[in-house]
Amino acid sequence: MKKIISSIILLMIVFIIMFSVNSYAVLLDRVDVQVDKTTVRPGENVTVNINFGENLGAYTANISYDNKLFEYVSTEGGTANDQTDKVKVVYFDQTGGQNPRSNMSVTFKAKDDITTSNPTEFTVTLEGMANNNASITFDDITTPIVKNVVVEPEFLDYLLKLEYTGDVIENEEKDMKISYSSSSGKHYAKARLVLDATTPDGASVQLIGIDNENLKHDIIQSGWGDSQGYEIGGKNFAQVLDVQGTFSKKGAYTITLKLIDRENSDTVIAQNTVNITVSEKEEQVQKPEENVGELTPENTKPQDQTTPEIQNTAKQPSKLPKTGTNIYIPLGMILFSLVGAVIVNNKK
Repeated sequence: MKKIISSIILLMIVFIIMFSVNSYAVLLDRVDVQVDKTTVRPGENVTVNINFGENLGAYTANISYDNKLFEYVSTEGGTANDQTDKVKVVYFDQTGGQNPRSNMSVTFKAKDDITTSNPTEFTVTLEGMANNNASITFDDITTPIVKNVVVEPEFLDYLLKLEYTGDVIENEEKDMKISYSSSSGKHYAKARLVLDATTPDGASVQLIGIDNENLKHDIIQSGWGDSQGYEIGGKNFAQVLDVQGTFSKKGAYTITLKLIDRENSDTVIAQNTVNITVSEKEEQVQKPEENVGELTPENTKPQDQTTPEIQNTAKQPSKLPKTGTNIYIPLGMILFSLVGAVIVNNKK
């Protein structure tokens, strides 16, 4: 009986010693987490690197991510299980301490269809950590280690234009177009178009645009659109405004176009300056109408040598009036007398 009790006590002592060794835990405060880029373009990879600062024979790492922006690609340093918005990586050295790891990494890919700027983060927690021979265990790291990144396209500057054709004449309305565009424009929730003008002394300028409600706006005086701003940005973004410009006097004008960010103290997003030369209005002198007809020998004569044709408007009589003495009357009388004398003489 005594031998049995002694054996039980000995086993208990061994278990207590073994339990004490396995339960010995320390704080692993040398863990360092880094990302290989802080701005990620659509379609690019980003890698989360975890350095333990100690050789570990076992660990479980949990890396959380935004699955609206990223998709899981691969892991180095363990067996990964992608849980849609978190990757769980488990490592255990099956060689008995011959193949410990001092680091691990997980790679993600930014989704291709992202068109706006998206600040986001990766968070890392660790548990089940032990040294290479499992003689030391380390406290779990339950407070997430956070690394911030931004997922956004490679934005291109906005291009502002004021365009028209032909000459600009003082006090005449001129059809013009104002445009701002970018093939990959950064997204702004409250942007706005404003214009500044420099004019000759005593001159004024108006650039009138008509909105969807058929209301007119002088963009130089009040800007364009909602006073609190409106959304712009994205792939192949462009907006074109048809405006009518009126410049009161001839001379040199300068129009400065600006896109501003109303959410950021009216910070200038983009701007462009256009120089316009306004011409003086020409007086129209009315010339007398010229009768230009077909050239003939008659109408090619000099003006002072042309004999004007006089048109006879008098009514022509159908018979000429009788005037003077008719010579046939006395001859007829003489002839009649001779005939009569011949007749009388024959009777005798």
